[in-house]
Amino acid sequence: MGSDVLVSVVTPSYNAEKYISSTIDSVIAQTFCDWEMLIVDDCSQDSTSFLIERYAEKDSRIKLISFDVNSGAAVARNAAIHAARGRYIAFLDSDDRWLPQKLEKQLAFMEKNGIAFSYTAYEKLDYSGSVAGSVNVPLKVSYKDLLKVCSIGCLTAMYDTEKIGKIYMPLIRKRQDVGLWLRILKDTPCAYGLNEVLAQYQLRPDSISANKLNAAGYTWRLYRDVEKLSIPVAAYYFAHYAINGLVRAKFPRLANVLVRS
Repeated sequence: MGSDVLVSVVTPSYNAEKYISSTIDSVIAQTFCDWEMLIVDDCSQDSTSFLIERYAEKDSRIKLISFDVNSGAAVARNAAIHAARGRYIAFLDSDDRWLPQKLEKQLAFMEKNGIAFSYTAYEKLDYSGSVAGSVNVPLKVSYKDLLKVCSIGCLTAMYDTEKIGKIYMPLIRKRQDVGLWLRILKDTPCAYGLNEVLAQYQLRPDSISANKLNAAGYTWRLYRDVEKLSIPVAAYYFAHYAINGLVRAKFPRLANVLVRS
């Protein structure tokens, strides 16, 4: 591909002034340093853009892409993917963070095993920033596995453009990350998981994952409108999605044990 950077970090941001500094700091703190961070500010109404600019002035690896009109996370992430110069595309939202060895360990895992698409375990932070639990991941997932339950946290995902090219997110308002994973897995037999906590997911009351009914609606639309599944097939996978979601919500320890087994 002839790129002069190995990893491009894709970060959409919108009104993220409370979290964006810790997100950027977690990338700067990486033990692996050959990266660029493409932050797309989706017409924030707070000081998010200003904070990003300050980082960009001090570190040339950090680049701000500004939108004049709020366009949604899919459009923002796709703009960053389009601008990316790295062989590997990694994702990190503006309220999440990585542990220092995330890139180093995940890259070593992918390069050693010839993996095109990977993900890792992560931990959840509550509203005060304290660890509220961890999410284990299976050793691998296929397209059909992902339709049943999304085991790939967006903040942990990374794919190799040299192996599969640049692949973009479907232009839907929510669940576009899952849509991208499904697109990749149509051409790549499996994504592979490194079951080690290397990232931190920030729980927020206004996030889609905080509204389970809303999330379920978008998942159904993903099945029908994007993946074009028939109603019976969509219902089959949606039943798995609903049951897995219930187990995760009510019995998180059991869910983690089932993933490991």
